[in-house]
Amino acid sequence: MTVKTGLGQDSHSFDENQDKDLILAGVKFDDGPPLKGNSDADVVLHAITNSISSITGHNILGEIADRMCLKQGITDSREYLKLALQDLDQWHITHLAVSIECTRPRITPKIKAMKRSLADILKINTEDIGITATSGESLTPFGRGEGVQALAIITVENKKGE
Repeated sequence: MTVKTGLGQDSHSFDENQDKDLILAGVKFDDGPPLKGNSDADVVLHAITNSISSITGHNILGEIADRMCLKQGITDSREYLKLALQDLDQWHITHLAVSIECTRPRITPKIKAMKRSLADILKINTEDIGITATSGESLTPFGRGEGVQALAIITVENKKGE
């Protein structure tokens, strides 16, 4: 069995003037302003997409997601993640760890909903997903309430060749 680990990161600042929802891990948050971006700016899904790209070597965020968003009007970050998942081919996700840094919104009350949303998208069990949150102690823009940062580590295995 072969195992690989991928790391992804994404961050967006808040945009108090945008008229859209704050979405993290595919879950709507009512206690924070929306994030700035052409898409729904879901930093959690973007970080996971990037973690998969670090395994497959095929970057989805950037040119491909921009084309989907700006030319085709696809702003739902779940669609970018689904595209990255197709690149995994025979690799199976065994674990996902997500760390979120922000002072707003409050992450802890929505962790169960976020895990359910991610499990549905990734086709894994909620028990195979870990989500943690930190305020960052005001050391970064995210800890000062200016936006949200997410890091994702994904572990995949390929049983081919056993």
